[in-house]
Amino acid sequence: MYQRILVPLDGSQLAEQAIPYAAELCKGATEITLFQVVHFPLPLAAPDASMAVPMPDPQELLQEAQAYLDDLADKLRQEGVKVKTAAVERDVVADAIVEYAREHNMDLIVMTTHGRSGLSRLVFGSVAESVVRNAPCPVLLIRAKDGN
Repeated sequence: MYQRILVPLDGSQLAEQAIPYAAELCKGATEITLFQVVHFPLPLAAPDASMAVPMPDPQELLQEAQAYLDDLADKLRQEGVKVKTAAVERDVVADAIVEYAREHNMDLIVMTTHGRSGLSRLVFGSVAESVVRNAPCPVLLIRAKDGN
């Protein structure tokens, strides 16, 4: 039923909880794409140049994201899962997920929610909610459980 499953990750163990669900759904010829959006923080204005915060190197952050995804993909391949990876740079994470799903004709997006509510949700927004509203395909949301 699902040939291409997109699994957006943010580098956290909470987000990785979506992987077993996607792996279970990918029996047969289905392929999973592990996907990460690298979001660069805006530089902070400092009244004095000596107070400036060094900006991370964009290429280095993309390489780190790709290495993270490749490590997860290798583990899934050992279980017989067909896996691709993709890391992209974008300002708006939800838009990047939706755009990638649309451009690559994804059949399903499997992702976790972090369960924010109240002020935290207002301040940080809800990537999952935005993806559900705008995705070109069904979205399976997994309620992440904090194991700590």
